[in-house]
Amino acid sequence: MSVKNRQQTNLLLLLFPATAWLMVFFILPVLIVLLYSFLERGTYGGVTWIFTLSNYQRLFSGLFLGVIGRSLWLAFLTTAACLLVGYPLAFFIATRSPRWRNALLLLVIIPFWTNFLVRTYAWIILLRSEGVVNTALQSLLIISEPLNLLFTPFAVAIGLIYGYLPFMVLPLYSSIERFNFSLVEAAHDLGANDIRTFWRVFLPLTSRGIVAGSILVFVPAVGAFITPDILGGSKTVMVGNLIQNQFMKARDWPFGSALSMLLTVIILIPVLIYFRVSDET
Repeated sequence: MSVKNRQQTNLLLLLFPATAWLMVFFILPVLIVLLYSFLERGTYGGVTWIFTLSNYQRLFSGLFLGVIGRSLWLAFLTTAACLLVGYPLAFFIATRSPRWRNALLLLVIIPFWTNFLVRTYAWIILLRSEGVVNTALQSLLIISEPLNLLFTPFAVAIGLIYGYLPFMVLPLYSSIERFNFSLVEAAHDLGANDIRTFWRVFLPLTSRGIVAGSILVFVPAVGAFITPDILGGSKTVMVGNLIQNQFMKARDWPFGSALSMLLTVIILIPVLIYFRVSDET
C-alpha cells in the first residue's frame, strides 16, 4: 500500500466514528421525521402509511401561522435585545485587565452551573403579582396595584433574554478580544471621530462575533418550549410548544413532523447566512 493510500485509509478511520454517530443520531432521525410529515395520522395516534400533503397545507392556516409568527418575533426580539446588552458588556470585559477579565467571564458563565429549568422557575417568583418586582415597585410608590407580568409575552421575552444572553456575550468577547485596537488609533489619526471609527472599523471587524452570537441565540430561542410553557402559560404558545403538544397530547405525529421540518428550515436559514458571511470575511 502506498503512502497516499495509507493516509487516506487512516483519515477514513478517523472520520468513521463521527460520521457513524451523525448518521445514526442525526441524519436518520431527520429522515424519519421527514417521512412521517408526508403520512396521515393513525386513528389512535401514530401514523398510517398513506401519502399526503395535507400536513404542510395545515401549516398555512391562520392559527398556526400566528404561532409561527409569534415564535419568529420573540426570537428576533430576544436576539436584538441580547445583542444590544451583550455587545457593550463583551467590549467592557475584553478591555479589562487579565485578572478582572477572567473574573467577569466567570460571572457570565456561572448561570450555566444551574439547571435551565430551575432558573426559569425563579422568574415566576420575580414576576408574579406578589413577586419581587411588583413588591419593589409598590414599595417605591411607582405603582398602586400589581402589574400583570407573569404569563405574558413580556415574561417569555425576559426569560429568553436572560437564558440566552451568555450565548451572545461569549462569541462577541472572543471577537472583540482579538481585535487590533491600533486600528482605532490609526482611524483617529486619519480624522475619524469615535462614531465613524466604530461604524467603519470596529463593527465590521467584529461582525463574525455578532453573526455567531446572533445564531447561537436565535436558533434555540425560535424553538424554545420550556420558557414559554412556564412563563407564558397557555397565552403565549410558541412553535416548540406546538410541536410538543402534537406529539405528546394530540398524538398527531405527521403534523408534528411537518412543524418540525418547518422549524428545521427556519433554523437553517441563519446558519447558511453565517457560512456565507464567514466565506466573505
